Amino acid sequence: MVGMRDVAKEAGVSLSTVSLVVNKTGYVSDDMRARVKAAMKELNYMPNELARNLYKNRTNLVGVIVPTIRHPFFATLTAHLQRELAAQGLRTMLCSTADAENGEVEYVDMLRRHMMDGIIVCSHTTHPNDYWTSIHRPIVAFDRVLGGGIASIGSDHEQGGRLMAHMLVNTGAHHVVMIGGPRDQFFDLAAQGDVPDDFDLHKTTFPTIRYYLTLEQELKAAGVRYEYVEAGNVEDFQGYKNAVNDVLNRMPTDGIDAVISSDIGAALCVREAMRRHISIPRDLQIIAYDGTYLTDLAGMKMTAVAQNFDKIAQVAVGNIVRAIAKEGDAKADATSATGRKPYEPDVLIPVTLKLGDTTR
Repeated sequence: MVGMRDVAKEAGVSLSTVSLVVNKTGYVSDDMRARVKAAMKELNYMPNELARNLYKNRTNLVGVIVPTIRHPFFATLTAHLQRELAAQGLRTMLCSTADAENGEVEYVDMLRRHMMDGIIVCSHTTHPNDYWTSIHRPIVAFDRVLGGGIASIGSDHEQGGRLMAHMLVNTGAHHVVMIGGPRDQFFDLAAQGDVPDDFDLHKTTFPTIRYYLTLEQELKAAGVRYEYVEAGNVEDFQGYKNAVNDVLNRMPTDGIDAVISSDIGAALCVREAMRRHISIPRDLQIIAYDGTYLTDLAGMKMTAVAQNFDKIAQVAVGNIVRAIAKEGDAKADATSATGRKPYEPDVLIPVTLKLGDTTR
């Protein structure tokens, strides 16, 4: 088997020079680097990636924690994250918390033991903030706020709520129903007793609630009736189907004329409304929230608030790459790297409203 000593002999350089070229560390002149690479090619030498990573104390492995890969939003997000990580020479290790018992804890343990270089957290967590901040390893959160010193990226859900409200008000909606997950999960800090009675949309580790609360505030100001219907956890597709049926059953008596839900809930609503011969959008307007491929597959093109997956992945991966590179300065970064207000993401990614055939 060809080793670095053979490369050094072939190139006529020292073993340390070959090591610097292989591990991409230190200074090597262009002439020396060219000689080493030519020798590697001549001898068909393949560097030992495991040994190189051990030398650098790196695994080139980043964990991505999502609630479930079955959901189109998290499937789409994971695909974008994996592509961005690969462009940085990093591999993705996926954890779907709904499909793997103790997956989150196991990944954190792997991170503590330096079996991976960092974690991007995209799932709701029941751990308190001091659990995450005590890890002292590279962590980036998407649509979660995990504590001081941990970078957080989120879509601008307040903007999303305003976009939906303005469309519904301008198209004459009278009774809007929002279908989503268990509402109490959004008030996790209140459940822990950390939030005063005057709760507002900033005081939660779950920024997604912002589009619901902003939408409610805008509709209330416009005099439009609204209500929230709980469907179930993000992986509970049957729960969404049951909620949709309940809402459509009440349409004639309650005057419901608009439904807002995630792409899954909105798609189920379109399909069921079509089956019942309910006219969309004349009698029922439907707006999806996420903007995944599902908005084109429901039987008619859905109007949707679209999250920017490309930008989310670019910013999240950029943050994790910088955190890994600066791990030695993690304590300094923890006190100065973030200037956000409590419970607020560091970076908000704008959303857009994509018009379809499900709104007037």
